[in-house]
Order: sequence, then C-alpha cells, then structure tokens
Amino acid sequence: MSAFFQELLRAGLYKRSQGRIARQVTFAALAIVIALGLLSLSRTLVQYGRFWEIGLPGLLLFVGWWISYRLVNVPAFADFLIAVEAEMNKVSWPSRRELVRGSAVVIITIVLLAIFLYGFDLIWRFIFQALGIL
Repeated sequence: MSAFFQELLRAGLYKRSQGRIARQVTFAALAIVIALGLLSLSRTLVQYGRFWEIGLPGLLLFVGWWISYRLVNVPAFADFLIAVEAEMNKVSWPSRRELVRGSAVVIITIVLLAIFLYGFDLIWRFIFQALGIL
C-alpha cells in the first residue's frame, strides 16, 4: 500500500508517449464520474452552508481528479491501458455502409422477434382465458 501512496505523490508520466488516447479517455471518464458525484453531494450539502456546499466538494474534486490522473499513470494500470490501445489499433473497423447494413439486420431481427413473441403471448393468453385460469 505504501508504494501506491508514493505513486500518488509523483508528478511524472509513466511511458509518456504510449497509450495516450486510452489514458486520456479513461481519465476523462473518471473525472466526469467524480464531478457528477460531487455535484450531487453539493446539492445535498446546500443546507449546511456555503463551505459545505462549495468548499468541501471543490476540495474533493481536486483530490479525486489528482488521484485519477495518477491512477492512469500507475505502471500496472498504465501498461494495461497501453495494451488496450494497442489491441484497439488492430481492430478491423467496418465501413459506414457495412455498419448501417449490419445495424439494419439487427434492428429488423429484433422487431420480428418481438412480433413473434407477442404472437405467442396472445396465443397463450387466449388459451389461459379459455381455460379460466386468467
């Protein structure tokens, strides 16, 4: 645990040029989650005065963002994000036309399956009503 806290106090970046996009997106997601959580906290603490409404959430926001910034640079986590970005670069992304066509197939299949299941529901409802169960 001591090594983790030592890592939080460092300011340098681990493998600065590798996995930049994955790290930036991860940090941004963490920062948004922290900010939204502290916004909710601020609205809850409004009844206790200005410091509790703004000061404490502001301090926690700074601390949370710093921990998030350092977390994406902890060697083990940073190596994971670097590997994620490397694998994402290997992905063969579909063209826009393939994406639209594949999405249309999925949506049509879901709609047809919903109609099919609704038909079975009507049949079973009719059978149960005829038997006096419903």
